[in-house]
Amino acid sequence: MIAPFPEKAKSMRVSTAGSGDSQERMFTVVVLGLQSGRQRRAERRFTVGFSQLQATVRRITASGGTIQAVIPGAADGASPAPSSTPPATPVTSSAPKPAHKAVPVNLYKPKSPFIGTVTENYSLLSEGAIGRVQHITFDLSGGDPQLHYVEGQSIGIIPDGEDANGKPHKLRLYSIASTRHGDNYADHTVSLCVRQLQYEKDGETVNGVCSTYLCDIEPGSTVKITGPVGKEMLLPDDEDANVIMLATGTGIAPMRTYLRRMFEPKERELNNWHFRGKAWLFMGAPKTPNLLYDADFEHYQEQFPDNFRYTKAISREQQNSKGGRMYIQDRVLEHADEIFAMIEDPKTHVYMCGLRGMEPGIDEAMTAAAAAKGLDWSELRPQLKKAERWHVETY
Repeated sequence: MIAPFPEKAKSMRVSTAGSGDSQERMFTVVVLGLQSGRQRRAERRFTVGFSQLQATVRRITASGGTIQAVIPGAADGASPAPSSTPPATPVTSSAPKPAHKAVPVNLYKPKSPFIGTVTENYSLLSEGAIGRVQHITFDLSGGDPQLHYVEGQSIGIIPDGEDANGKPHKLRLYSIASTRHGDNYADHTVSLCVRQLQYEKDGETVNGVCSTYLCDIEPGSTVKITGPVGKEMLLPDDEDANVIMLATGTGIAPMRTYLRRMFEPKERELNNWHFRGKAWLFMGAPKTPNLLYDADFEHYQEQFPDNFRYTKAISREQQNSKGGRMYIQDRVLEHADEIFAMIEDPKTHVYMCGLRGMEPGIDEAMTAAAAAKGLDWSELRPQLKKAERWHVETY
């Protein structure tokens, strides 16, 4: 079990007790000091559906109650939620937007792409893994202008060949998995983390055009590259920032760039940038052999225990509190109070990358954590987004 950060902020506990299997997820709100007739009761519990959770919290707060916990699941003997509707509780303010240095964008476009050369292509999976995921590196030497990028950006790949209509294939965007210096620190390579897309259609297995092209490509081959693009997932320049990372599958690519920049000795030397904040990675995978770059992250945690925490959700090997499969949103729910305490610090940024299906569960966990503090997550999240502290790239 991984120990929490030594200086973890204090917050109310959000329990992870199991809940029922009703269509809408139910929550129990534990309240102290709520008026009942002419008396204030020591403790009351209300059961409410997720869709009504935030409104219920506002009513309780306006009625003078103090929320002690928000527990997933319906508790025995709990009362229906109170029905009066008060004004919304004010949400804590966010820090000003972080300043970023010049970011390269669209140095190469589809009509005139850069021609890169593949230098390596190897599997990232261990024996027993599901699917196929490759780490592919391209040499970017000789460009005019030089194709350069920063952590959190993407590049476009135009696969060879034509589509069913005889037209050139369209480009696909891939999150960059290497820092601006490249895996070899030579400043002229870029790496990708690519999963081969496969799906069933009319009883046959169909392979994704670009992902298969990249997974099969041989070192020495040339590739048409565009970009870089993207400013949504940029890492803050502040060395004291806190960074929470939520990733599934190849969504780990930008997170790898952040962590290499933070903790690789050569990166720290080249950048003269020494991360002093706290970084917390949540990684979701179906099986242990599908954990990408796992050994590197374990090494960072061992070398920087005060600055890095690594939490895994392995769906086919671990169980959540209800006995079902453990997904990344379940881990977020387990640690929602700690995560929310970090988010209350204006220096904290949250990055989410991977399958779009992870978003609703994470949103639900954050709603419960905010409710335990009498706050409305639906109001707070847009403020974090506006302050460039909530970064999402899902597909």
